[in-house]
Amino acid sequence: MPEVNSIFIECYVVRPSKDGLKFLLLKRSDDDSLYPGIWQIVTGRIEAGEKAYETALREVGEETGLTPEKLFVLPHTTGLYLPDKDSVSIIPLFVCLTRDKEVKISREHSSFLWLDARKAAQKLFFKSQKENVNFIDKGFGKKSLAGTFIEIKI
Repeated sequence: MPEVNSIFIECYVVRPSKDGLKFLLLKRSDDDSLYPGIWQIVTGRIEAGEKAYETALREVGEETGLTPEKLFVLPHTTGLYLPDKDSVSIIPLFVCLTRDKEVKISREHSSFLWLDARKAAQKLFFKSQKENVNFIDKGFGKKSLAGTFIEIKI
């Protein structure tokens, strides 16, 4: 039976603009051993002693150099099966709001883009990330849904 764990996070970095939310996408380096060259959002492994939201903040800093203004929890998770470990990882999801535009990517990535939700969803590789971009875009724009995004005081 597969082990069930929670060792990764995903964090959607967004910034407001006059045209609505812009989503930060990162392109994995072409020489990366796992998913080379795909477009994705900030992801990372939870380190020993870290809370998931602390990992999200750390990974945003390490992968983008951006300063988070606010951090929110999405009201659902996603999952990933790792066949080499026969494990299923439940992944907590976060939204990081920033006003910074200047991204300093890490060696893990080769490029970045700020895109609106429609273009971001088209470029992202993973189905769940495409769906989450649309969910975030709709949720942040509606007062009735905005309350479903729990803010973490940072």
